[in-house]
Amino acid sequence: MNTKKINTKLKNRVFKTLFFCFLFSICFNHQQVLANLYKQGEQALTLGNLQKAENILHQIPPFIQNKKNPDFLKARLLLARLYYNQQNYKLAKKECLSILRYFPKNKEANQLLKTIDELSTPVIINFFRDTYKYLPALLKGTLMTLILVLFTMLVSPFGGLIIALGRISKFYPLNITCWFIIWLFRGTPLLLQLFFIYYGLPALGITLKPLTAAFWGLGLNYSAYLAEIIRAGIQSIDAGQMEAAKALGMTYSQAMRRIIIPQTYKRIMPPIGNEFIALIKDTALVSTIAMVELMRSADQLFNTYFDVKILILAGIIYLLLTTIFTLTFEKIERKVGAYEKR
Repeated sequence: MNTKKINTKLKNRVFKTLFFCFLFSICFNHQQVLANLYKQGEQALTLGNLQKAENILHQIPPFIQNKKNPDFLKARLLLARLYYNQQNYKLAKKECLSILRYFPKNKEANQLLKTIDELSTPVIINFFRDTYKYLPALLKGTLMTLILVLFTMLVSPFGGLIIALGRISKFYPLNITCWFIIWLFRGTPLLLQLFFIYYGLPALGITLKPLTAAFWGLGLNYSAYLAEIIRAGIQSIDAGQMEAAKALGMTYSQAMRRIIIPQTYKRIMPPIGNEFIALIKDTALVSTIAMVELMRSADQLFNTYFDVKILILAGIIYLLLTTIFTLTFEKIERKVGAYEKR
């Protein structure tokens, strides 16, 4: 009797052992099958069988034994990139979302989803959205550009007038000195002058801040250019007007101040307007001496985002500035009668 009981227990134990071995083998084979699914899907893609590859890759589960399956991540990323290259953004987005459901911090899926959203958005909406993003930095640079332009517009006419009067003076040392200033600043590039003032003067013991160096460079350069325009304007006034002024008892300085120079500025307004419009664009050169104006701001943004819309926005701002200045000077020209009817 005892022998029968022992045999029964042994049989039960053997049966249970065989049963668990069978279950283990099934699970092991299932894991092997799952592990090979990704390779099979890649092989199908290599052979060009897209439909088969999709079916195989979609069979890969996100978890194996309660652990995240890295093959699931690789398979869905492969499909997402495949759909993206085919411009099937809807399916690509679906695959990215399925990845982020189980792997929310995956950088590649997040970046691809962001790119898909941008491509799916209408171009005009993207443009306005990027404009809102980039405009604050560009406007800050524009403010500095306007400061440089307005300062140069205020200083250079007076500097040009002084140099022009010295140029037409009969006092030879003054005449030759003013001629040399004009020759020097008109004959060398503005960029070279800015470099010398900011980088060269420290070697002589004179160190200037970027803004101060920009003021000096632009002010001297445009004073030299305006000096020749003003000199030509003064000499274009009929000599009889100076003689008439002297006949009325005016001194040379009184005649120049009351008669000649007012008429001169009336005539030279168009070329001066052209110089100041060119000045708006020339301010971009001060970006080379660490000045953060419009061009430097656009360059920094472009090097960060590599978005061509930044350059387009900078160009639009420059066009707006030059258009405003052009219309303003045309109005001034009409008001002062620069183009008198003959």
